[in-house]
Amino acid sequence: MTAKDYQNHSPLWIFFSYFKPHRKLFALDMFCAFCIALIDLLFPLVTRTAMYNWLPSQQYGIFFVVMALLVAAFGLRSYLYFVVAYWGHTFGIRVEADIRRDLFRHMQEMGFDFYDKNRTGQLMSRLTTDLFEVTELAHHGPEDLFISVVTVIGALAVMFTVEWRLALVVAILVPLFLLLIVHRRREMSAASHAAKVKTGAINTEIESGLSGVRTTKAFANEAKQQARFDEANQVFKTAKRNFHKEMGKFTASMELFVTMLSVAVIAVGGWLIMDGRMNYIDLITFNLYVATFISPVRKLANFAELFSNGFAGLNRFVELMRTEPAIRDAEDAVELQNVQGLVEVQDVSFRYDGSDEVLHHVSITIQPGETVAIVGPSGGGKSTLCQLIPRFYDVDSGAVRIDGVDVRQVQQASLRRNIGVVQQDVFLFADTIRENIRFGKPGATDEEVEQAARRAELYDDIMAMPQGFDTYVGERGTLLSGGQKQRVSIARIFLKNPPILILDEATSALDSVTEARIQHAFDELSVGRTTLIIAHRLATIRSADRIVVVQDGQISEAGSHAQLLALNGTYARLYQTQNLEGYRG
Repeated sequence: MTAKDYQNHSPLWIFFSYFKPHRKLFALDMFCAFCIALIDLLFPLVTRTAMYNWLPSQQYGIFFVVMALLVAAFGLRSYLYFVVAYWGHTFGIRVEADIRRDLFRHMQEMGFDFYDKNRTGQLMSRLTTDLFEVTELAHHGPEDLFISVVTVIGALAVMFTVEWRLALVVAILVPLFLLLIVHRRREMSAASHAAKVKTGAINTEIESGLSGVRTTKAFANEAKQQARFDEANQVFKTAKRNFHKEMGKFTASMELFVTMLSVAVIAVGGWLIMDGRMNYIDLITFNLYVATFISPVRKLANFAELFSNGFAGLNRFVELMRTEPAIRDAEDAVELQNVQGLVEVQDVSFRYDGSDEVLHHVSITIQPGETVAIVGPSGGGKSTLCQLIPRFYDVDSGAVRIDGVDVRQVQQASLRRNIGVVQQDVFLFADTIRENIRFGKPGATDEEVEQAARRAELYDDIMAMPQGFDTYVGERGTLLSGGQKQRVSIARIFLKNPPILILDEATSALDSVTEARIQHAFDELSVGRTTLIIAHRLATIRSADRIVVVQDGQISEAGSHAQLLALNGTYARLYQTQNLEGYRG
């Protein structure tokens, strides 16, 4: 389903739509639950018949045969509970897996702007804690509700055949209890939703604290981080306390109902016996049915808690699924093929949500095979300009074109397959070096991976490691040096071999010797390809065909290295500041 589909249907409709692929398991669960309810209803009837007929008439053979059948029935009931517990949970897990699959896929479709505004811990909470409680609702919710309804209705039906006046008292009390459940459920649901929000907040603090533990230790700020965590933990405890307070009120109300129901049956039944309109056997039968009521009543209480927790998680899931990606393929989007590498940025302006305009009417044309270096002061808009080309963000005005085609009119996947990006902030997955390089071209052979590592000047380093290409890189690549991480990311691009390259400080973490070796490989890779290089080290871009200076969101200068030095402008000042060579006027 698309975000529009989620917007057009209620959360409950969406919830039950996930039952459809597993309807056979659901039907098995409900059938077993129905049989359990029938067996529970059978026992008081058998007891009444025994006391009325078989025992007074000394039909002991029939009595013991029926007792044996009851033992067999309760043995079957035990097996049915096994089926409900095992296959019912299997059903719930499959529903959870389907929901998590769709949620993760939807998160993959969201643009950079979404992750700019949402913290990882909050999103993790929605993928884990929330969905676990949705699973519990999927399994236990329908089952508990079904068993309770069948048992209560069945018991009341039998009670009316035994003594309608006493049954009427029970029938009046049960709806009052159900009204209480509805009221308490609303309070519990609100408290549960608040608790989930706080759970997401503490998950965020945990994720942030663990990810930044090296920085924390470097600054000896463990106490400060502990204080931040304790503050979030205290908020979480308060939210949970409010939820448990509402749950306690519900449990107390339920226990009061159970005891009052027993008292009402004994009191009214005793009065009917005194009046000669009822006997002790029927009163015992009623008490047995009241005892039978306790289990479904507790299941209803369990259902109320499950519904509160599960529905709060379901609402948070639906809320996220209803969020439409800011960047989507147009309905008539075409696949980008046979890319020559012409990049045109035409009168582009752009701002991030809630911020001032970052780019102001920027225009630049990069010819196929041309290498263009983009330099300038930090915060001037260099990286932003390059992020618009693979359509990580959409322009506010103007257009970005590849081979004359607006990037908004092509399929995002095909656009990004043709653009290789080495970002300044290197990210490696918690996997082997081989698989991290292969990420650039899923399905690549080991030989292709090794060749990419050679071209990235990484092969010798890898072979010196105990496990070679099967070396585990750690979380975010923490077991590799900064230069090795950067070269793994560069190897990905060599393996991908795209017609357009964007190198965002691609050699920033390398030492001078390795940088020089990598620069040679980049020069080789750039031949015949359109290449954009964002660089602070001006020595790395002197051989570029053209250098563009981006300052305050605009292109202030453009030309060759010599031409820009002759202008004696921003580029010349940056060059002088880095003491690369004396300025020649």
